[in-house]
Amino acid sequence: MKAFVLIEPGKVGWHEAPEPTLTPYGAILRPLAVAPCSSDVHTVYGGGSKKAPNLILGHECVGEILETGELVRDFKLGDVVLVPAITPDWRAMGIQEGNFKHASAPFSGHQLGRTAPGVFAEKFLIPDADTTLARIPEGVTLEQALMCVDVVTTGFTGAEYADIKIGDTVVVLGIGPIGLMAIEGARHLGAARIIAVGSRPVCVELAKEFGATEVLNYKVNLLEEQREDPLGGKVNLLEEQREAPLGSKAGDVVQQVLERTGGLGADGVIICGGGDEVFAQAVDMARYGIGTISNVNYFGGTGNLPFPKFSGGRGMAGKTIHTELAKGGRIRMERLLKMIQYGRINPQKLVTHQLNGLDQVETALQMMKEKPKDLIKVMVRIDWK
Repeated sequence: MKAFVLIEPGKVGWHEAPEPTLTPYGAILRPLAVAPCSSDVHTVYGGGSKKAPNLILGHECVGEILETGELVRDFKLGDVVLVPAITPDWRAMGIQEGNFKHASAPFSGHQLGRTAPGVFAEKFLIPDADTTLARIPEGVTLEQALMCVDVVTTGFTGAEYADIKIGDTVVVLGIGPIGLMAIEGARHLGAARIIAVGSRPVCVELAKEFGATEVLNYKVNLLEEQREDPLGGKVNLLEEQREAPLGSKAGDVVQQVLERTGGLGADGVIICGGGDEVFAQAVDMARYGIGTISNVNYFGGTGNLPFPKFSGGRGMAGKTIHTELAKGGRIRMERLLKMIQYGRINPQKLVTHQLNGLDQVETALQMMKEKPKDLIKVMVRIDWK
């Protein structure tokens, strides 16, 4: 069968792969809609752990069931279902310890396109259909369902592990698709003030729509001035001082957050993007004693993440750090789909580009790598008729 694979680090292509073999609890599906992810870009171009030769890529998919194993109870031929990006082995012993994401090995929950063949192929296998696949309620669009499989659940995971309480001030670092859903999640969990950090105009507008009360641009230093309005009264003007890299004084988001919170910092900081330096910045801007840092960002490569001694209280600041893989599984997906069904969220707005045909997956991956200024997510529809 035709499949889009990682040939070797930095090189992808189409490959004639063997068809999947059905398992008793499993289902074989074909993709109806897929989306390349930034982590696919990291897998191909960013290094990391060694992958199997000609590994089939992809973990964001809505699919149609072609065949089910003899022990599958809840699904049948022809069902259109949501396929979570995170597919734990729910029969692993570690599940009984509540270790849903790393039950049998590090990242054992993240199998598709990593340790098992992914969804960018004419057919793919989900080994345990009843515990993994999710029914899509009536009225939920293909775009909405597809965004749930990874983007929504990852952003909401970031918000959940930030320990948000009613009335909290929360900072979201990075407002790509994951950060935008972290903003949405923080709003639903009760954050009163959500300070988003990002610079791409297409994301800034959605950040405000999804619940950000302020958006800080890490690339510029914004000087606020009051001047006389010719028609009377005062007018506030925001003047862009100059371009500056993240971490420098001009555009220093830590300084801006501390100034806007009276020096206290944020109750919760959710890391959804950025380089290694954002980890230390998150610690810098979290409140002493009760601040929580929740990371769902992928930090590529090896080495160490910086930890600031001073804002870390020299190891005694009372700040909590969570480093989390997204939540997966059928129940999680069906809960998120209910949020769409009853009008609580609309992640369809994240899909800014659409392509048609399985052969367009390669183009879509390059789009996610290059990130045109008007891109948030690109969806590829596949019509098998």
